[in-house]
Amino acid sequence: MRLADIARLLDGKVEGDLALEIEDLQPLDEAGPRSLSFVSNQRYVGMLKTTRAGAVILGPGVASPGCAVVRVANPYMAFALALGLFDRPVDPPAGISPAAHVAPTAHLGEGARVAPGVVVGENVRIGARARLHPGVVIYPEATIGDDFLAHANAVVRERVRIGDRVTLGPGVVLGGDGFGFLPLPGGGIFKLPQIGTVEVGDDVEVGANTTVDRATIGTTRLATGVKLDNLVMVAHGCRIGEETMLAGQSGLAGSTIIGKRVQFGGQVGAAGHLEIGDDVRVAAKSGIDNDVAAGSVIGGYPEMDIRLWRRIAAAVQKLPELLRRVRRIERALGTEGEPGSGGDAG
Repeated sequence: MRLADIARLLDGKVEGDLALEIEDLQPLDEAGPRSLSFVSNQRYVGMLKTTRAGAVILGPGVASPGCAVVRVANPYMAFALALGLFDRPVDPPAGISPAAHVAPTAHLGEGARVAPGVVVGENVRIGARARLHPGVVIYPEATIGDDFLAHANAVVRERVRIGDRVTLGPGVVLGGDGFGFLPLPGGGIFKLPQIGTVEVGDDVEVGANTTVDRATIGTTRLATGVKLDNLVMVAHGCRIGEETMLAGQSGLAGSTIIGKRVQFGGQVGAAGHLEIGDDVRVAAKSGIDNDVAAGSVIGGYPEMDIRLWRRIAAAVQKLPELLRRVRRIERALGTEGEPGSGGDAG
């Protein structure tokens, strides 16, 4: 694409060669003379001095590196839009492959693309323009809206309900059995039947190998716009509010309720039967075992205000030196090694 055309679509202005042909998008350190790159974080501005990019997307006030520039108000958003211009997704061929099995009572809407090895069960309803990659399995009586995209080996269990424009990554399981087991007094473990379901709203994306369990009774819900990263675990009976985003390896125990626009860093864990309010943000590797008020920014385990957690994390690195100072003080006072003194630690 010509740089001038890209700039027009990004609502930007070109400083330099309007006719420059752009072949791909690359990071600054890998870009070539026909690549477009971008800078949105100040820590990478120094790389502009050495980049070989043909053009760079920059925000206001950032000096040109000597190549062409697409000047925009928000460089990260502009680069995100540019990605869409160069995206080349791989879809199954049009129609239903002879090597797929679609039950006679299933209904697929207009424009379906169904790859070999797909299995669609009895009484399934799928809307228009579905794209099902190899190995996808849709259990009986599932209901799915328009523009459904399921990558290889995704599984949708029986009676799960899915809205429009939902994407499932490879290996996703929606509606697997929840972890419902009852230890018996005399020994043995009784498995509780999981007779509930999963309901997924519109515009939801679920990353590779993420699992969303069906409720024991009732419904596990992902509201409109929810985004789950790879390897996220959502247990039975959880409810996740609109536009919430959970990063990789996060996990929710059963019946956790999460509000709207919540953000989890990677490897955050939440105990069960909790309520986490709207607009909460949680630092990576934190553990939540209490309800969290709306708007809170928390971190650590147990969870605490992010400012306190940062002070504690900084103090931990100073503990060895503090311990040495305590020992010196104890020796000066003649109390080293007494019960309750710091000298018997470590």
